[in-house]
Amino acid sequence: MDTHISLSNRAAAKVAALLSDEGNDSLKLRVFVTGGGCSGFSYGFTFDEDVDEDDAVIERDGVAMLVDAMSYQYLAGAEVDYREDLQGAQFVVANPNASATCGCGNSFAI
Repeated sequence: MDTHISLSNRAAAKVAALLSDEGNDSLKLRVFVTGGGCSGFSYGFTFDEDVDEDDAVIERDGVAMLVDAMSYQYLAGAEVDYREDLQGAQFVVANPNASATCGCGNSFAI
């Protein structure tokens, strides 16, 4: 099983655009998993300047994505993408570890 976490071209381009708007090149996209949500776990996204000792750093097209060690185990093999459709614009996770997801796409079960 592939344990690498990837960032899609679309997601990297959106992060680069958001960082450009923010005017802070030291920010990185942090992706994390928390307990809760309608399926048991939820994905979270934020921008962070600090890289913690246990963070995995995934780089693509000049931007960096951070994943902490606890979250990495739930995201192994996943791809973080950015989608714009009728439901809106958002970062999404294609996670092969999820046995079920909810309609909003932000919650999953293992």
